Amino acid sequence: MLVVDFLVCGALMLCCARMCVALSLPHDPSITGGKPTTATTGTGNGPQVSNAAHTLSAKTSYSSAASQHLPNLPPCLVDDVFAALHESVANNNQLTNQALALFGICAASENSSASVLADIAKESNSQQGHGLRVFHLSGGLLSEGDEEEPLELTFDLSHLHLPVSKPVMLLALESLPPGENMEVTLTSHILDPSTQTVCISAETQYIMLAGKESAGKVHHKWRISAETNSPAMKKKLKGIFVGKESGSNISVTSLLLFSGERGTEIRLTFFLCFLLSIRITLLSEHEVLISFFRHTHVLGSSLTSTFLCELRRFLGDALPQSHPRPHHLQLDSLQSLPPLTLGLSSSETLLAGLINSSALTIFSFSSWGSKFQGYHGELSLSPQLLEELRQRLEQTVEQIVAVMREEDVGHRASERLGRLKELSVFPKTEPTSGEIQYCAFLLLKALQTVARAYEVEKRLRATRAGNSNSMGASVCALRSLTVSLERTLVGPNTANINNCHGSCAFPLVNANNHAILLNFHIENENTDERAPCCVPVAYEHLEVVDLNQHGTYLSIKPDVVAKECGCR
Repeated sequence: MLVVDFLVCGALMLCCARMCVALSLPHDPSITGGKPTTATTGTGNGPQVSNAAHTLSAKTSYSSAASQHLPNLPPCLVDDVFAALHESVANNNQLTNQALALFGICAASENSSASVLADIAKESNSQQGHGLRVFHLSGGLLSEGDEEEPLELTFDLSHLHLPVSKPVMLLALESLPPGENMEVTLTSHILDPSTQTVCISAETQYIMLAGKESAGKVHHKWRISAETNSPAMKKKLKGIFVGKESGSNISVTSLLLFSGERGTEIRLTFFLCFLLSIRITLLSEHEVLISFFRHTHVLGSSLTSTFLCELRRFLGDALPQSHPRPHHLQLDSLQSLPPLTLGLSSSETLLAGLINSSALTIFSFSSWGSKFQGYHGELSLSPQLLEELRQRLEQTVEQIVAVMREEDVGHRASERLGRLKELSVFPKTEPTSGEIQYCAFLLLKALQTVARAYEVEKRLRATRAGNSNSMGASVCALRSLTVSLERTLVGPNTANINNCHGSCAFPLVNANNHAILLNFHIENENTDERAPCCVPVAYEHLEVVDLNQHGTYLSIKPDVVAKECGCR
């Protein structure tokens, strides 16, 4: 066995590509049914994602990489799936309870879907095999009979060139209806076993179904019956599959996962790098294993998209948990100042003000679609402002680490923060690229939002504790109020905008002259007038970083977060 370690940049990348071509095996028709695919890229050990016209390899952000874009796939979906698989197995090599709930698994036993999930998780983490191949199903149909008959899901796979092996179907759920947990029985001749049960709860994001191994023939029509315990549950289940829109088209995203098979094919992928260490191991004259370290990402993806997917997961883990209502406000409904561009042309004054601002920041996808993975955000900061950003980021990271330790946020958020730091680190011996500046700036804004959220939480806990020990609970004061925002956000998708509650009896809290005279007038038995009310008298604005197909923009939504109350 021959092992060669070397540092690759620039021209050496071409040499690596030629070496892989020379070692690659002939195409194996068992993978594609003897039909050529339109486009093929891949790595030896990354999950490969395909649809009717696209085949690619995707490494999760745990290897600092993300997949190429595919039409009709939501941003970060594949990256999120493999992140969830990576994290589903604990240090003792056992599935976590969180993983069971996330994938809709009712209970762990050797014969349940839990063992299938464990195998997939180990395969996705394996650095020795070809990993997982993933196929994207463009859609499906749902039909229903009367109240006593089960729902029927139909998926057409005839347009895909699938490997002849045992697949696993993942249905990625967009949203869950409120209410009690749901147990669903799914039955089909293409499942193994033919009847499988999933348990859907508020924590469930994916429904996992183990398919039957094809004996020389791929099943091109998957029909699955879904049955619940009651008509009411059946209606909720239908809502999960088709969303709010009426009709028969399934709105959930469907993926097929296949375990990689060693020795069948070596796919070629070109990698971009700014500091890339590659170890090439010659296993035999027909096999080559390539391990990628540090910052690597697949061509067609970008550091920006990898960073944003990891940032969204970090915000989901690090921000205080809230329980918003199921209705979601679109940010376009809010009044806004004219948007400002965040890019190479951004003014120093704007960027300096944002770096020093502690306002709540929301990161929003506006209309990404399939173009998300190829987006490159860049900034061009002066050396002085770049140094200020670096110092402020270091201080804020230290602050957040202390806060997460104090609040017992959990190790997962800490791990994600570590990866975000790696993706946005300023190199010591070379100029900082515009894309790293961009990621570092967004990380600072995100961490400022997390810090602000916990400051609010701490202040409100102190207020509640003070009110419980005194008669001042009914006095006009600031209270926490969390509202739901649209789901197409990197994060957070809720906002604590606060509100004012309490009485305005003498002595009035933070009153102006009008409220004082009005209260005096009413106390003299003039009851026909409106009494002073406890209302917000000072606000903070909301900063929205809007990431759309045209670039990155900052929108200021004025007077959003109440920060002071008074009697008016």
